[in-house]
Amino acid sequence: MSSAQSSPVERIATEGYDVVVVGAGFAGMYMLHRLRGLGFSARLFEQGGGVGGTWYWNRYPGARCDVESMQYSYSFSEELQQEWDWSERYAPQPEILKYANHVADRFDLRRDIQFSTRVERAAFDERSNSWSVTTSDGKTVNARFVVLATGCLSNARKPDINGLENFKGPVYHTGNWPHEPVDFTGLRVALIGTGSSGIQSAPVIAEQAKHLTVFQRTANFSIPARNAALTDEEREAFRKNYPEIRRFAREVARNGIYAQQPDRGALDDDADARRGKYEARWERGGLTFMYVYNNLGLDRTANDTAANFVRGKIAEIVSDPETAKLLQPNSHPIGTKRICIDTDYFATFNRPNVSLVEIKTNPIQEITANAVRVAGTDHEVDALVLATGFDAMTGSVAKIDIRGRGGQTLNQKWAEGPKTYLGLMSAGFPNLFIITGPGSPSVLSNMIVSIEQHVDWIADGLVHMRKHGLATMEAGRAAEDKWVTHVNEVAHGTLYPQANSWYMGANIPGKPRIFMPYIGGVGVYRQICNDVAAKGYEGFVMERAVQPEAAAAS
Repeated sequence: MSSAQSSPVERIATEGYDVVVVGAGFAGMYMLHRLRGLGFSARLFEQGGGVGGTWYWNRYPGARCDVESMQYSYSFSEELQQEWDWSERYAPQPEILKYANHVADRFDLRRDIQFSTRVERAAFDERSNSWSVTTSDGKTVNARFVVLATGCLSNARKPDINGLENFKGPVYHTGNWPHEPVDFTGLRVALIGTGSSGIQSAPVIAEQAKHLTVFQRTANFSIPARNAALTDEEREAFRKNYPEIRRFAREVARNGIYAQQPDRGALDDDADARRGKYEARWERGGLTFMYVYNNLGLDRTANDTAANFVRGKIAEIVSDPETAKLLQPNSHPIGTKRICIDTDYFATFNRPNVSLVEIKTNPIQEITANAVRVAGTDHEVDALVLATGFDAMTGSVAKIDIRGRGGQTLNQKWAEGPKTYLGLMSAGFPNLFIITGPGSPSVLSNMIVSIEQHVDWIADGLVHMRKHGLATMEAGRAAEDKWVTHVNEVAHGTLYPQANSWYMGANIPGKPRIFMPYIGGVGVYRQICNDVAAKGYEGFVMERAVQPEAAAAS
C-alpha cells in the first residue's frame, strides 16, 4: 500500500485501527481475514470467550445445523475446503465449533481478537470522520470504520413469564447453554417452546429425563433430517464438484443451497404424482422439501398440498390422535416460518414419559417454586428449559449504543422497524457496515453464502474508498427508503407475511411488524449489489477527506 493511498488512514490508525469488527462468528472471522489481507489494521471484539458466534452460545442438546455440512462451510480457501473432514450430513454443534476454532488457528486470527469483551458504545465524530468505540473493559478505541458482525440469531430472548424468578430448580436457555454437560437423568423437565431449538432438543432430553413436559404455543412444520455419517466417497464427490456447487449456491439457488430446482407448480401434477414427489423428498429429508415445487411460497392452494402432506405424516407418526392434532400446524402456510428439520421429534410424543401441553388458548399463568401452572393445573417439574428463541436480526445491534450524525441513535432510527440500504448500511451512520443485516437475504439463506458475499462487498468498498481518497461512505436516504419499500413489496408478493414469525419481529412484544430479510433470493440480491458497486456505489453518498494532505493523496 503506497503512502499516498494510506495517509488519511494512518493518522487515525495511530489512535486506534482502520476497522473495528464486532463479533467473532463466521462473519467476523472472515471479515478480519479479508481486512488483514488488504493491509487494513483491524481489531475484533467478541463478548464470548471464544470464536464461533451462534455455535459458541447454542450448545443445547441435539443442536446441529439445518444446512448440510459440506455446504455450511467457507468457500474462500480451496485448501480449507479440501482438508476439513465433516463427519455427518448435518454437523452437530461441537463439530461446527471445532471447525470455527480450526479456521481461527489456521489463519492466525486470534492475535487480533479480544474475547470476553462487549462493545457497549460506538459514536461517530463528524469532525474527524471516525468512530469512537467503547468496550466493557472501560477502554475506548478509534476506528475509521465499524463492521457489525453481530449475527442474526445471537441474542437469546428470555420470556416474560410471571414467577419465572421464583423457580427453585435450574433454568436453562437453549440460546445460552452452559459449557459443561447438563444431565437430566431422573428429573422432571419442562421444555417451553417448539421452534427449531425445542424441536431439536426434545428427543434428546426425553431419552434422559424421568418425564418431559413440552409446552407448545405454536405448532411447527418439521421435516426429518435423515442425518447420517458421511462416507469418504460422498465427501470426495462434493470436493470434486465444489466449483459448480458454490457457483450454483451463489447465483442460482434462491436460498444459497445447492439442490435440484423445481420446474413446475404443485397444481401442474395430479394428486398421485404430487404425493409421490412429496414422499421422495420426505424420505430424503432436510430443508429442500420446499423445493418440490416452485410456487409453494407464492400460492396458498399450492402450499396447502405440501402442508396437508406434512400434517398427514404427523398423524401417521403420533399414535395419540389428540396429541397429533395439537402437533399439526394450522396457523401459517408451510415454509413461511423457517421450516424445522428434526430427528424423531414427532415420534418422541409416543414415549410414555413425554406429554404435551398446549398454551396458545391457555397461556402459562405463572411459574411457581416447583411447577408450571396452566389453566389452574400445576405441572410439577425439577428443571426448566426455555427454547424461546431470539430477538432476531436486530437484537444484538440494539444492545449497542450506536450514535451517528447529530447524535442520533440507531435504536431511535429503527424504532419503527430497521431501515437499511441493501442490508449493508443505514443512512445517518457513515462508515458503519452490517453483515447480513435486515434488508438482506441473511436468515432466508445458507448464512455462509450470504456472509461471504457481504464481507467481499464491504472489502471491495473499503478498497474503493482508499483508492479514491474518500473519507466517508453512507447510505443515501432516498436509496434506503426505496430499498425498504422494495424489500416489503417483494415479501408481500409471497405468503411469508401471513405468519407471525420472527422474520416479522412477531415474537418480541412491542417490536414493529416489518418483514426484515430480503426474500428475492441470494442470486438476484448478489446481482443488485454488484450492479450498485459497478455504478460507482449508486445510492451511497461518498465524501472526500477534507484534510489538505488527504486531498493531495487523492
